[in-house]
Amino acid sequence: MKKPYKFFLVSSLLLIYLVIAAGAIVRMTGSGMGCPDWPKCFGYIIPPIERFQLEWKADYAYKEGQVIILDESLLVAKMDFITETNYNPDNWEPYTKHDYSIFNPTHTWIEFLNRLLGAIAGLATLFLFITALFRIKKDPITTILSFVVVLGMGFQAWLGKTVVDSNLLPFKITIHMGMALLIVLFLIFLLQRENKPTKILPNTTSFKVLVFMSLVLTLIQIGMGTQVRQFVDEQIRYWGLAASPNWLKEAPLLFYIHRSFSLIVLGVHMVIFYILYNKQHLPIEFLFILVLIVLEILTGIWMYYFEFPFSSQPLHLFFASLLFGAQSYFMIRIFEQR
Repeated sequence: MKKPYKFFLVSSLLLIYLVIAAGAIVRMTGSGMGCPDWPKCFGYIIPPIERFQLEWKADYAYKEGQVIILDESLLVAKMDFITETNYNPDNWEPYTKHDYSIFNPTHTWIEFLNRLLGAIAGLATLFLFITALFRIKKDPITTILSFVVVLGMGFQAWLGKTVVDSNLLPFKITIHMGMALLIVLFLIFLLQRENKPTKILPNTTSFKVLVFMSLVLTLIQIGMGTQVRQFVDEQIRYWGLAASPNWLKEAPLLFYIHRSFSLIVLGVHMVIFYILYNKQHLPIEFLFILVLIVLEILTGIWMYYFEFPFSSQPLHLFFASLLFGAQSYFMIRIFEQR
């Protein structure tokens, strides 16, 4: 089962990154409440595409859980029933998780596709665990971690529900993102176990500490970035999506620390580059790390000086998640080599 296992491992990792990218697009476009309920969307498996589908209709068969918008409020069908000529409030109950009741078909379908990708990623991790079961005697760690990934995906789905129920509280979105990176870390560890690099990298304690610190610095940078992003979200709520020049008009001190800290991250990695260069071996994953750091810095400049162009925010986040994955792979390779 080695080939199916490797296939689902790589597929799971790629799909998780697609979900991260889709989530960034959802956040950038303000589509997080495009589906105001969970796991369905306005009570439907396939969401509506036009506003009239969510209006109350006479002589119409409603299913339990389906949603209508009436007097700018969400109402949920209590049971399966067919409406009569006049509206009967006894058939409906208010949606109590939040009071958001706007239907925007673009936002709805962006959020729906994000959820669909998440469901496909969840299935991929489930198949990963199933194929890992055939290795349980030979490699029990692989099976256990594959099961942990499946549990993580279930927990991540529940976190997604809490994000929607809270009407997109920024700190819950940040926790949701952090969980995605933790799942990436487990998958990266499993992937590194499958690959057997032939060339030995520096194996001294000082080099290991340096590589570990480089990952810690990146995590600090990502953590500060999430705090800045929460501030931007609050500004978007206040100013609106169309007023991007105002989002960082009163930027907190943390933003300037976050901006300058990227140079520290780059500097530490240049030291690692120097050590590897002297050893005459630059692994491809480390070169990828350097490229991603540069792209992170460039997209940060692009956002700040050009007032958040359309794709700058999701790219900045996506590059950060890729950087975390590449650094994790590189660190695990250093610590696992014999």
